[in-house]
Amino acid sequence: MAARLLLPAALAALAPTAAFAQDGRLDVADGGDTAWLLAASVLALLVLPGVALLYAGQVRAKNVLSILIQCGAIFAAASTLWVMVGYTLAFGDLAGGWLGKGNAWMLIALGNVRAGTAVPESTYALFQMVFAALAPTLIVGACAERARFGWVVAFAALWSLVVYAPVAHWVWGGGWLAQGVGTLDWAGGIVVDVTAGASALVVAVMLGRRKGVVQGLTAPHAPALAIAGAALLWVGWLALSGGSAVAANDDAAAAIIAMHVGTAAAAMAWLLVERLTIGKPTAIGFASGAVAGMATLAPAAGFVSPGAAMLMGVLGGVTCHFAMRLVRRKLLIDDALGVFAVQGVGGIVGSLLLAVFLSEGLGGVGYGEDMNPVAQLAAQGIGVLVVAVWSIVGTVILALMASLAFPMRVSEDAEREGLDSATHGERAWNFD
Repeated sequence: MAARLLLPAALAALAPTAAFAQDGRLDVADGGDTAWLLAASVLALLVLPGVALLYAGQVRAKNVLSILIQCGAIFAAASTLWVMVGYTLAFGDLAGGWLGKGNAWMLIALGNVRAGTAVPESTYALFQMVFAALAPTLIVGACAERARFGWVVAFAALWSLVVYAPVAHWVWGGGWLAQGVGTLDWAGGIVVDVTAGASALVVAVMLGRRKGVVQGLTAPHAPALAIAGAALLWVGWLALSGGSAVAANDDAAAAIIAMHVGTAAAAMAWLLVERLTIGKPTAIGFASGAVAGMATLAPAAGFVSPGAAMLMGVLGGVTCHFAMRLVRRKLLIDDALGVFAVQGVGGIVGSLLLAVFLSEGLGGVGYGEDMNPVAQLAAQGIGVLVVAVWSIVGTVILALMASLAFPMRVSEDAEREGLDSATHGERAWNFD
């Protein structure tokens, strides 16, 4: 009898203790929610080919390859840094509301379930990685056709840790903007679009205008490619919106519906404005309008009704259209592919409109405790202002730091020749 009792005890003592950390009996994650978030994470990765093709279709033919490589390299670098240290800065244990603790660097010591959810923390980290990789990739559009590859990648890598990760903690990681101010952001209107948009404007100013480009206007290389990219980005952001519910429930469905109809309304509104102002709707206009809708609904998709989402999409599409004209034709800032005017302005408009359409009387989910339309508008305004200022200051410092290792801009000869052949020209390797 004693031998039969001692044998299991001896085997248990010899088993690796680390195995107990992933013991299925200790994992109380919900299988349905976990499956949905995993699926949403994979679908959300479509934002990479989406952004890359959207941008590649709008530049001149001699710079298509450079845009594709820059987008891919930044997405890869940001994903790697997210696992190494980005996640713990954004979603590590709370430590004053400014930055997460270092408990989860290299994704070690992850909890079986992410606090406040019913999904494994590893699944949550995977989903959030898509946002973290998307944000710096968006900035590529502002410096297209003239930025040096080494500088772009070095700057974006630093930016993902110094600018993006703290903002993600302030708004989504239990930081001071969400807890102390009450700022809301469903799927990246502030965390992704405002940060990338504000930084893109600064980068465009620091780099200067492209050679031979008047008022930031060039004939796009392949409008059809841009529309294909916008379509992939559309699907990817639907996944980001639904996944942001972190559960397979009605909130996820409502967020997807709101994002979809808001994006559709924005695209149609942009086409209508083009028809009234220049006499014809354009392919690039459709793509830009759709992206404007995604940015406008990103902060609000899970909080507002479908009707409100459509109205927000229309307002966002029209506002972003005229913002594009203002930046290019009046301010003469060569934000090459309109990152600030579309993503940045869209994120700002959506964040502020959320304060109105959050009302239960307008079909929204309602205001939080001690909040009302005025208080929520103030909270959204503070969030947008703080994040924009942080992004601007951080971008200036990081851009100058990266330029110490790599010059920001290619030579005039390289720019004239095109970055594809001057910087990324393929050669036949001889291994004999």
